Amino acid sequence: MHFVLASRNAHKLRELAGLMGPHELVALPPSVELPPETGGTFLANALGKARVAAAAMGEPVLADDSGIAARALGGAPGIHSARYAGEGATDQENLAKLLREVPADADTRVAYVCALVLVCPNGAELVVEERCEGELSHSVRGAGGFGYDPAFVPLEGDGVRTIAELEPAEKDAISHRGRAARALLERLSAADGS
Repeated sequence: MHFVLASRNAHKLRELAGLMGPHELVALPPSVELPPETGGTFLANALGKARVAAAAMGEPVLADDSGIAARALGGAPGIHSARYAGEGATDQENLAKLLREVPADADTRVAYVCALVLVCPNGAELVVEERCEGELSHSVRGAGGFGYDPAFVPLEGDGVRTIAELEPAEKDAISHRGRAARALLERLSAADGS
């Protein structure tokens, strides 16, 4: 199948395109305007984007809303992860703010959360939400990934390397987005009866 990704994030497009094989994932045309992320949950934001894009395009649309939840901050930044340091903030600025607000001697447990939805023009919707548990490292390292990856040490794996230090296949095997993509593919396969 051919899906449109309801996102302007090139990192997400590249990552999800690899995860959603054998299906083809393409970029959202610039002419389609996405709604603001005003939902109170990752799922509400993902559904809002997917529904608007599917209605505008008349094609199956995939949307993701994801972020990091810090135990010490009661789950923040959560749905505000991409804008944690303010509108237009860079990944580095968002990460720096999180590291300031969660000191190394505090509870450093964190989780990545990903809501992934597929909305079809006929109104059918497939919805999944997955997590990746980890610890926040104040030793920022690694050149892979994006967002908070250089400070996120997943509990699965060697417990030393950040997600930004993992090989892409290692990251995909344990990440929130990798788990969500696999769960969605299973749901899609079951819905198709294959």
